[in-house]
Amino acid sequence: MFNLNQIHQTLIVSCQPDGDEAFYNLDFAAGMAEAAHLGGAQALRLNSPETIRFIRQRVNLPVIGIWKQVHKNSEVYITPTLGSAEAVLAAGAEIIALDATDRPRPAESLEEIVAALKGRVSLMADVSNLDEGLRAVELGFDCVGTTLSGYTANSSKQTGPDYDLLQALVKRAGIPVIMEGRIWTPKEAHKALHYGAHAVVVGSAITRPQLITQRFVSELKSS
Repeated sequence: MFNLNQIHQTLIVSCQPDGDEAFYNLDFAAGMAEAAHLGGAQALRLNSPETIRFIRQRVNLPVIGIWKQVHKNSEVYITPTLGSAEAVLAAGAEIIALDATDRPRPAESLEEIVAALKGRVSLMADVSNLDEGLRAVELGFDCVGTTLSGYTANSSKQTGPDYDLLQALVKRAGIPVIMEGRIWTPKEAHKALHYGAHAVVVGSAITRPQLITQRFVSELKSS
């Protein structure tokens, strides 16, 4: 089992280029992971067993593994089934992140998935609100992330990091809370640590040039 203290107060970089981006391939994702390692990141968040295996051959950092899958009968897409979680585990992830929202799932219940994995790998609950985070604690998750705040019907829509959810989880969850979602600057990341985040995940602001460019263009047009 991975010791979460190894990533205490550190930066985790998410390397997940989307299919419509110019750099959507394993070599680019691995290159970004290597750059993150050289820059001082202490862990990676990676999508799909194939990507995890490929990058682990080149970068020696702990991995939060997920597998994004779309199912017609469910909005849940971050490691939505036991099969997807087992595949991420087999690929070598130290931590598996699961969508832990209260939305209907495509196959097994969240309870069933946690029961099958508990004790075999560290589990991270991606939640969108406080109630989901507290339920994740009851189910036995090892850490909880603010990942899905603002992306579900049961969470508040906002343009920046959800510091309110972070502070509420830190106060009540009793397990490490990982800040993730809409962090664009080092100052925002530092603020998350100040509010008690165990670690901070940053993705788009570091590893997605297309979105970074769009932000610059948008700012220039509005000035």
